[in-house]
Amino acid sequence: MSDLDFYAHVATRGDVLGVGIGVQLAEWETELGADCLDTEDGSLLRRDYGLVELSFQEDGGAWSCFGVSVQVHRMRWDTESSVPAALRGAYGEFASSTRFESLAAAIAGLGCSVEAEPDEDGRAGAIHRYRVPESGVRIFVRADEDAQGQAGEVRSLSVSPAWWHGAG
Repeated sequence: MSDLDFYAHVATRGDVLGVGIGVQLAEWETELGADCLDTEDGSLLRRDYGLVELSFQEDGGAWSCFGVSVQVHRMRWDTESSVPAALRGAYGEFASSTRFESLAAAIAGLGCSVEAEPDEDGRAGAIHRYRVPESGVRIFVRADEDAQGQAGEVRSLSVSPAWWHGAG
């Protein structure tokens, strides 16, 4: 398996190593480990594993995941410590960037499609937004070239309940 397989899996399934939205903090830690940075703000917690960022909300002592984000752009600076060991073990080495065309082809190979999202508010600017209708996962892609990357590179993937429940 490869890093592209990982990104395509997240895009089509909305999970990381079988865990996703609604899963408790302890189960995420079992899958990805404890090597992360936590930022707590009242009943909200952001857990940053580098490549993978998770958002949790506390309710009655339980921390439930409500957002999963795969920060592909971080690979440009660090392909080693940004990738949790469990992901490296399952998918191997991660490249410093991923082309949208390659990810879209891998998604199609898994029987799903990718649709461009309209820029209704005129704020897309340097980022193009896409959605995998079968999963509700959103893909953010660089539209321009700058010091942070080249046009056509995947910036991030995002799963949230609003998109997840609205999935086709």
